[in-house]
Amino acid sequence: MKDVGQKKETGGVLIHGNIVPFEQDAGFYLQKGMFYYQKNKPDKALRFFQRAVAAEPDNAFNHYNLACMLSKLGRLKEANRIFLHIIAELDDTLGDCYFLLGINYGLLEDLDKSREYLIRYLQAEPDGEMSFEAMELLDALDEDGSLEELSPNYVERDLFLDRVLETGSTEELVQLFNSNKGFRKALANRLYHESDEFKEEILHFYGKIGGDAACKVLRRFVKNPWIKERFRQLALLELKNMGYDGKVQTFQEGRITELDLDNYAINMPVWKKEWQQVVDCAMQNMRKSNCYEDGFFEDIQAIWLDYINTVYPETPRIVKVETWAAALEYSLARFHFLSLTQKELADEYKVSSSSISSRFREINRALDLDEKAHRNMMAYLRSDFLK
Repeated sequence: MKDVGQKKETGGVLIHGNIVPFEQDAGFYLQKGMFYYQKNKPDKALRFFQRAVAAEPDNAFNHYNLACMLSKLGRLKEANRIFLHIIAELDDTLGDCYFLLGINYGLLEDLDKSREYLIRYLQAEPDGEMSFEAMELLDALDEDGSLEELSPNYVERDLFLDRVLETGSTEELVQLFNSNKGFRKALANRLYHESDEFKEEILHFYGKIGGDAACKVLRRFVKNPWIKERFRQLALLELKNMGYDGKVQTFQEGRITELDLDNYAINMPVWKKEWQQVVDCAMQNMRKSNCYEDGFFEDIQAIWLDYINTVYPETPRIVKVETWAAALEYSLARFHFLSLTQKELADEYKVSSSSISSRFREINRALDLDEKAHRNMMAYLRSDFLK
């Protein structure tokens, strides 16, 4: 039984056996938020940053901390709304807001706005702490051609590239790469704008070509902040296999860093076509329903990637994509305590309930999803009680 004299985290005074709560100031909530952030408890940190804003809504720094926490949690649109509120209503000299807007818009694939806010950051703080990173990111944007206007013959060049890649032998492609500047540029552009499967083929192709030109493309690619992490790792692997023995700049943990490939262990599975088909099939089925918010689509991709990486070098035997897709969606439902049954999914995916159950057991055995879900729910209930 809870002791009547126990205080909640909001603070209180004990009078005649009853707790009379009092409001803490914004500084208290900010300190608690920082404490939980350093303890790697982002949900609790977020709650206290929200309380700091509520206690002192005109303080731009409180809003800034809240937006940074939302960014770290992947809630980029919410974070951007707060950053924009800060510079429009509270303090337009808080330069870091411009930089983080540039990062977030890039992650949201709005590259025009990303470039706009990175430039505004450099205008506001030309000697700022993140000015070097901002220039590097702008350089990466310009180099990959993301902001260039499409030339009139862009479609024709694209179709030509398709035909060459489909019909040409490796030797012919290498010769064309070495002799044709237009082909090299078109290939580099496709590395950023093609399907995931095609990107893998291009990265492998650069690895086969070798040489300074291919190495330059891969080194530029790994420092781009808006590529998927598995492609970054694959590009680093190709560089390492090519014998590149120098330091390489790459984007990690929100900034450009240098790593020595000689001492960098790369252990990752090369993504297979059928693995992507599984998660695509699951998300396609999820989109038919109105009960999934955007965050669920990120979660199901994370669960599948986590599963593949956990069982690697063993890999799942996929005979029927729909069976694994149904089991993956069921795994998501179990993790979030959604009222979705195997029977319902069996009807939607046109597979048997027993096959879904079998594949789910494999996923759950590798990731221990039920145990993680239980711990998350208990943490949620405890945090809700303390509000």
